Amino acid sequence: MFQSLQDKLDKALHTLKGHGQISEINVAETVKEIRRALVDADVSYKVAKEFTNDVREKALGQDVLTTLNPGQLMTKIVHDEMANLMGGTTSELNISENPTKILIAGLQGSGKTTFSGKLANYLKTKKSKKPLLVAGDVYRPAAIDQLKVLGEQVGVPVFTEEGNQKPADIAKNALAYAKANGHNVIIFDTAGRLAVDSFMMREIREVHDAVEPTETLFVVDSMTGQDAVNTAKAFNDVLDYDGVVLTKLDGDTRGGAALTIRTVVDKPIKFISTGEKMEALDVFHPNRMADRILGMGDVISLVERAQEQFDEEEAKRLQKKIAKNKFDFNDFLKQINQIKRMGNMKDLLGMIPGAGKALKDIDIDDDAFKHVEAIIYSMSPIERENPDIIDASRKRRIAKGSGRSVQDVNNLLKQFSQMGKMMKFMQTSQGKNMMKMMGSKMPGMK
Repeated sequence: MFQSLQDKLDKALHTLKGHGQISEINVAETVKEIRRALVDADVSYKVAKEFTNDVREKALGQDVLTTLNPGQLMTKIVHDEMANLMGGTTSELNISENPTKILIAGLQGSGKTTFSGKLANYLKTKKSKKPLLVAGDVYRPAAIDQLKVLGEQVGVPVFTEEGNQKPADIAKNALAYAKANGHNVIIFDTAGRLAVDSFMMREIREVHDAVEPTETLFVVDSMTGQDAVNTAKAFNDVLDYDGVVLTKLDGDTRGGAALTIRTVVDKPIKFISTGEKMEALDVFHPNRMADRILGMGDVISLVERAQEQFDEEEAKRLQKKIAKNKFDFNDFLKQINQIKRMGNMKDLLGMIPGAGKALKDIDIDDDAFKHVEAIIYSMSPIERENPDIIDASRKRRIAKGSGRSVQDVNNLLKQFSQMGKMMKFMQTSQGKNMMKMMGSKMPGMK
């Protein structure tokens, strides 16, 4: 995410991180490099110039030249200004009405339908709501079928109507259906359109007037850069929407849309979407995004994702099994699935401070566990529960069944054994004391 921008900003700030003599000229050069990095990231020159002027003014006003750590102070100033550029504070989705009506709008191919499915899943699992998806795209072939598939994946019903119904009429009928069936959130997926298409723009306005949405969200493909920002402005002139959703942030995005859309349309970014998985949706936090763009990681979001997958009862059951040295491959599979539900691997690792830069040239497969899973699924139920019985002949059968080598099977068994010993050690008083000692040396841990 924003790897190119991150690299260029890091290079721009490098001068003030203890390399060479610090002077007002150096500050000016650094600011110039930051502006160039932003323009390269498809931020408009006007916004980039205003941003860097603010940075330079604050830098010189806070005596960066005379501080012991000028590079750190400069980085903090850039971070704070970048967070402000993206909105400063987190803007939550308004779901206070019953029913809450959420209208999804955007360009063709921006990822509206996929986002609608993700939002339904988010509201169901994290907000304990009873959502209804409404298929209002009557133009794109298979759009209704796509929404049905997504609804089935997340366990949310989809309201559809056959025939040549107008989207506004479908929306009204869906509203009546939702009220009759106890749905407290209604998500209206609409057809993708072009800002220059007056007919389609008039139609989305009719849908908006028909349902009087609690929230209208404009979905933006972040890979389109400054074009997305210009289109967002054109849509806002018609709809006056409440917030923006940035999709495809796991792609080769330069960051221009994320950095400038708030300034141009004066509307908050509410969600960011990465990947195709229904769980890959995050509330947008400007401070955390600034952290990630500047290579500081995003530990808070990483912990939140882990907590979402944490099952207290399952943890207690697992703890008892570990204490009895009964941790098996069935338990291991459950742990793998929890990690996979947290999101794609490169995105997760990028949340660890410093890891993003270290991993920038490494291609991490989103199916990083598929070979391990193949080996485990090739084991019989009794072998998964009792790995110690896996002898040479069983290894050959498992290797053949999984399409892997016997050496791969041996490596997994060895790693599993070592992990089991480590987990067992952590249950001992010595292991617990070691964790306490490590925690006392790390800020924020107790």
